[in-house]
Amino acid sequence: MSTLDTGLTFIRNASQRVSRANGWMGNAFKSWMPTGLYARALLIMIVPMVILQTVVAFVFMERHWNTVTRRLSAAVVQDIASLIDVYKAFPQDKDRAQLRHIGQRLQLVVDFLPVGDMPQPGPKPFFSLLDQTLSSQIGRQIRRPFWIDTVGKSNLVEIRIQLDDAVMRVFAQRSAAYASNSEIFIFWMLGTSSILLIVAVLFLRNQIRPILRLADAAESFGKGREVPNFRPRGAREVRQAAQAFLEMKARVERSIEQRTAMLAGVSHDLRTILTRFKLELALIGDSPEVDGMRKDVDEMAGMLEAYLSFARGDSGEIAQPTDMAMALEELRSDAERHGHTATVTFHGLPVVTVKPASFKRCIANLVSNAARYAKTVAITGHRDHRYLTVTVDDDGPGIPVNMREEVFKPFLRLDDARNQDEGGTGLGLAIARDIARSHGGDITLGDSPMGGLRAAVRVPV
Repeated sequence: MSTLDTGLTFIRNASQRVSRANGWMGNAFKSWMPTGLYARALLIMIVPMVILQTVVAFVFMERHWNTVTRRLSAAVVQDIASLIDVYKAFPQDKDRAQLRHIGQRLQLVVDFLPVGDMPQPGPKPFFSLLDQTLSSQIGRQIRRPFWIDTVGKSNLVEIRIQLDDAVMRVFAQRSAAYASNSEIFIFWMLGTSSILLIVAVLFLRNQIRPILRLADAAESFGKGREVPNFRPRGAREVRQAAQAFLEMKARVERSIEQRTAMLAGVSHDLRTILTRFKLELALIGDSPEVDGMRKDVDEMAGMLEAYLSFARGDSGEIAQPTDMAMALEELRSDAERHGHTATVTFHGLPVVTVKPASFKRCIANLVSNAARYAKTVAITGHRDHRYLTVTVDDDGPGIPVNMREEVFKPFLRLDDARNQDEGGTGLGLAIARDIARSHGGDITLGDSPMGGLRAAVRVPV
């Protein structure tokens, strides 16, 4: 292998490692990121503002606050050092009146204490720029034992210097040794930023609200419900999306209306022909051949109704609050009236917004399908804050696992399929799934704890 091939292999491996590391970091970052648009938009505004303020505050604290405080403290310590030099140079000033006078001109209150009057060093504050700066300057310029008190809310700072024959006590203005206006700067920076952030949050909420309304409208339309009082609002792009949704909704509704009108015409024409057949058969009289033709005509009429019901779906019905516990109880009564054993259990709030007739027909198809092949049927309803789930269990022979999706296909006929109606249309489960999906849900088949089949309908509430 040549040197070039070795270099290319190394570069390729390095790029793959970098790509994997980048993917891992991206996934880790996504796991920490909020999922909502409102929260992400707030982060887009807050994070740069916090970073900018942190940088500004650090630069200000480091280059202005520390520098100014250090220079002010150095000036105060320099004045104290000058007073000490005067004290040494003029020992004839026994009462130190001249020294106190000079201290007043320097805005310092000077006093002298006995030699032993030096307090023990106290604990240093956790964070005190003034204490650190004064201690550093005294140690650098005076180089004598000292004691300072910068703790407290007093406007004065007490400094004691150990001299040869006395302890020099000096009271200095805190503002003369400390850049006290820095807190005001930080206060104004945080205050104005908070006001700007509140204004931005209010503005962002007004911009996000139309998007949330559009999402609610699309969700309601997907569940087969009406979308009242919805109109495009918000920014131009949001209005465009809302307008596109309204146009799509109108096209879908218009297509459904055209299909319904066409099916109504087909139904009328075919029913007219079947009625004519029945009338002609009635005029012919009774015979074995006529009885067979009557059965064929009745079966054809039943198949026609099933086909039209499947194609028509639940169009035209309006979703409204429905007591599902009562509806399931009616299905149980119907099943027992036809000689089957059925039980009903419901958990949670029973009132759910659905299209009552079509949804009841969906469950009725599942119950009748179970009752046709089983002796006992158990209907269970459960409603939480997100979904309504209705399960129909039976103790029948069930459906093979590999055929549980096939039986939902329209007009599919299997020799042992449980969706094969007595009329021979094979549309029971297909109609049930079509109704469930028109409500934004679905139907799944599985194994029942009773030993047969479980059909579960889950729709959003």
